[in-house]
Amino acid sequence: MEKKELTNKERLALPLQKMPEQKPEERIRNVNEVPLGFTEEMAVAEAERCLQCKNEPCVKGCPVAINIPGFIKLITERKFGEAIAVIKETSVLPAVCGRVCPQEEQCQKPCTVGKSLKSVDLAIQIGKLERFVADWEMSQADASVPVIKKETGKAIAIIGCGPAGITVAADCRREGHRVTIFEALHKPGGVLAYGIPEFRLPKKIVGREVDNLVRMGVEVKMNMVIGKIHTIDELMEEGYDAVFVGTGAGLPVFLNIPGENLNGIYSANEYLTRANLMQSYSFPNTDTPILRAKNVAVFGGGNVAMDSARTALRLGADNVYLVYRRSKEEMPARKEEVHHAEEEGVKLNLLQNPLRFIGDEKGWVTGVECLRMELGEPDDSGRRRPVPIKGSEFVIPVDACIVAIGNASNPLIPQTSPDINVTKWGNIIADEETLKTSKKGVFAGGDIVLGAATVILAMGQGRKAAKAINEYLATGAW
Repeated sequence: MEKKELTNKERLALPLQKMPEQKPEERIRNVNEVPLGFTEEMAVAEAERCLQCKNEPCVKGCPVAINIPGFIKLITERKFGEAIAVIKETSVLPAVCGRVCPQEEQCQKPCTVGKSLKSVDLAIQIGKLERFVADWEMSQADASVPVIKKETGKAIAIIGCGPAGITVAADCRREGHRVTIFEALHKPGGVLAYGIPEFRLPKKIVGREVDNLVRMGVEVKMNMVIGKIHTIDELMEEGYDAVFVGTGAGLPVFLNIPGENLNGIYSANEYLTRANLMQSYSFPNTDTPILRAKNVAVFGGGNVAMDSARTALRLGADNVYLVYRRSKEEMPARKEEVHHAEEEGVKLNLLQNPLRFIGDEKGWVTGVECLRMELGEPDDSGRRRPVPIKGSEFVIPVDACIVAIGNASNPLIPQTSPDINVTKWGNIIADEETLKTSKKGVFAGGDIVLGAATVILAMGQGRKAAKAINEYLATGAW
């Protein structure tokens, strides 16, 4: 019997599917993924809510322009293999993006269902559906390798195995070019490996995505710090016809307040790298230790701050204070991440700003003095400016602190390639459409150009860069 086609009114009346999750009291004692994924029935039910809009506003909101209505329609027909194939036409990291991308600010924000129901929280859960079909594919036999065109004899060096570099590698390899990725760390994935905790992005997923590149014929070289071991000029002298720089924004930014050099104060980069990449949560089974503190203060209001705070809980902290100088409404972190952090017991110390760290005679941090704030007029970002409340100083007793207020661009490439133009903040200047730099044959994208941004924005730049690289290698025109 043929299935009855639902009207738009009937689709809008269908309930939003709630993805099951680990209970808060259980998950803070492990590093396993928190959301457990849709079942097949839940995925089909959620996909049925899609109106299949002709003007496709969700596609316009996606930085890599995935055919979202197309893959969702295939889910309603239970053609999951075809659905993931549609996604992979434009995205090489669907299992990653389905988990960590801010869909509520991108593809789901313009969704007609959300607008009709007057809440982006009620939009089609595009990211969760993307995750479902990506996970479905991983549960099957090995994923198929994309068709590789005839070898061109051209070679591309990619510096950095993060989201931008992975995307460029896949798109350029498809064209038949020889592609080599140079990664500074001992494991591939860039920020996906060192920056995002296991409970948000299992590392086996990152590994599988990189394995797919290797199966395509991409060579991945670890422990290769370009700017130290080789310069870009040396790579080009060795026979690389084009270079893509995707080194990210891995230079930590600090508070620059008294006492910041005390023991027990981490940058979020170090803290998360120790916990994620080096798996210090299982020390001494792994080689890298991390401070098991009982009272931890985290400074910042973004996703990295949330990741740090939630990691501290899993490392045994009794109290984790997230100190943020604005209100909850101004927090740049994803709403879902803030919700998960609060569920797990992270205390949001809002409208507070650190003034100085306090230490003991042995040089260990014992407290942080903060000042209470109130919101004034909006600043250039459109958010209300925090204004200090005179005489409101107080001290939070701590034995560890994590600074998560942002990152600056990796300086190694600009330092060793002075003919690549950079901004006053150290970001490489690249053409908005082609990602060409001031140096012939060199392209750049991702956080090294954008500053600290999202996985999907880095991938969007990677797609543009790959297109321009392929054209450059075909024509020689710069």
